[in-house]
Amino acid sequence: MKVILLDDVELFGKRGEIKEVKKGLARNYLLPRKMAIEATPGNLKIWEQQKRALTKKEEKLKAEAQGLAAELEGVSCTIPVKVGEEEKLYGSVTSQNISDALSKQGFEISRKDIELDAPIKTLGTHEVKVRLYTNVAVNINVEVVKEGL
Repeated sequence: MKVILLDDVELFGKRGEIKEVKKGLARNYLLPRKMAIEATPGNLKIWEQQKRALTKKEEKLKAEAQGLAAELEGVSCTIPVKVGEEEKLYGSVTSQNISDALSKQGFEISRKDIELDAPIKTLGTHEVKVRLYTNVAVNINVEVVKEGL
């Protein structure tokens, strides 16, 4: 059975691809979850129209993300934290802290878009990657300082 994927399906395919699948997979998994539709001639025509609209929308979103990336280039944010003996942090700096600091500067960035391998647990300047869109990312500097300075 041929289906048109309406969403990205992990380990299977990307949105818009036409795939040959077993009937059981289509009937029991893909179709009920609205992840795919059957590839009939009528559905193919409808999908082509939707695909053009989606392409325009994605181009617009990518252009907006590139503009935001240009604004974020070279931006740094300072996050004051409580520090104990030997300059050890109480807790750590997470993506949510970075998102809050960026929003104070006027950049609305979701914490999910901030890529941290692990929470920041030391004072100093750290480079953090912010993914704004597919293949659009920018690095920002996060300076972690003692609170009250």
